[in-house]
Amino acid sequence: MKLDSTHYAAVAARAECLVTADQMEPVLDRMAEEITARLAGKDPLVLCVMTGAVILAGLLLPRLGFQLRLDYVHATRYRGATSGGEILWRYRPSEAIRGEHVLVLDDILDEGITLDWVLRACREDGAASLHAAVLVEKRRPHQCEADIVGVQVPDRYLYGYGLDYKHYFRNVPGIYAVAEEDM
Repeated sequence: MKLDSTHYAAVAARAECLVTADQMEPVLDRMAEEITARLAGKDPLVLCVMTGAVILAGLLLPRLGFQLRLDYVHATRYRGATSGGEILWRYRPSEAIRGEHVLVLDDILDEGITLDWVLRACREDGAASLHAAVLVEKRRPHQCEADIVGVQVPDRYLYGYGLDYKHYFRNVPGIYAVAEEDM
């Protein structure tokens, strides 16, 4: 659904900023330190979960000063909606996983269904070791856990830093909660 500029501006005006861009910088530095402690010297394969983790990968990878390779996985539940459905695999790099130390980067740990599917797929495909890092974790029960978490936020619908609202706002520098009236 394409939003008109009036609706876009109204959603942005009503949203609540939970994490600013300035607050996110030390979070990304800390995440990079934790990843480095776990994976430096292991020549890991980093899997970016599309499309949400593109921003995280772009901001985090330059902070990792060790040898790594980058690929992606594309599994989605939302497809532009504000609630998730069944998992749809758009790309699963099965052959590239076997015997690799894998780091999965994802934008958010919400219910944990998508990340759980991705992690299970990596195990099934023979990863030598598996780590998961998420930029945002909602304070709620999850189907799986991430090894490295950037920030924890309330259980609200979010956008910014790769998270979207109806395909928009992924590029916003901050984590914002959408107002109830815009759900």
